[in-house]
Amino acid sequence: MSFIELSLICLVAMLGPLLAGPRRWHLPLVLGELLAGVVLGRSLLGWVHADNETLKFLADIGFALMMFVSGTHVPVRDRTIRAAIGKGALRVVVTAVVAVLIGTAVALLFGSANAPLYAVLMASSSAALVLPIIESLRFKGPSVLELTAQVALADVAAIVALPLAIDPSHAGPKALGALAVAASAAVLWWLLRRADATGGRQRFHTFSENRKFALELRVQLTILFALAGVALFFNVSIMLAGFAFGLAVSAVGEPRRLARQLFARNDGFLGAG
Repeated sequence: MSFIELSLICLVAMLGPLLAGPRRWHLPLVLGELLAGVVLGRSLLGWVHADNETLKFLADIGFALMMFVSGTHVPVRDRTIRAAIGKGALRVVVTAVVAVLIGTAVALLFGSANAPLYAVLMASSSAALVLPIIESLRFKGPSVLELTAQVALADVAAIVALPLAIDPSHAGPKALGALAVAASAAVLWWLLRRADATGGRQRFHTFSENRKFALELRVQLTILFALAGVALFFNVSIMLAGFAFGLAVSAVGEPRRLARQLFARNDGFLGAG
């Protein structure tokens, strides 16, 4: 990985804003970024190699940050989404049952032993893809909230289930690892809520804003990377760490200034390639 390659990635990733710019097209920002990856990767030009260690590490940071931002997009504090969780969960269950049946049929048809893997892949969703599209296109209404709940639940379930389906022999330790990440996120939520209730969070925000220190951004990134480290220690996906922390922040309320800063780092750089 060189600065030339990095600048090339950033340059081609501008295809995202260019395609999403005209409102009449109704195209999501992520579409152009995906096309840029296809063009630069092994599918076409082969200029950027996914097995590069530096690129891998940047991709891991990007995945963690992308899932964190996706988690903050879930309106946890909105009472209407709490009512939508039931329907969203029912859709997830129905989808999972259908996925198990189709996955089993595909495995039997081709003589494969990977039925659980097929089922997880078919039942999974992508909050990192769907939620930004919903926000960028400004979709509203009860059906959108139900879809948001469904996507969030399906994403968490898939992130936890996928490693178990790939390596069933280590299902126990990985399940405990997922619980450790979830428990850590719950503790972080409690600490953030406590700081918010006592006024400490607002004082911290005011001090950071007045002095232009960007302390909230520094703290959030530090916590995110620490939680990602916990996930890797337990051989759990860093995407779970990012999404869980994003939900914790959303449950307390994310300052708009911090949201803009995180958006710039995620969509403007780390999530661009």
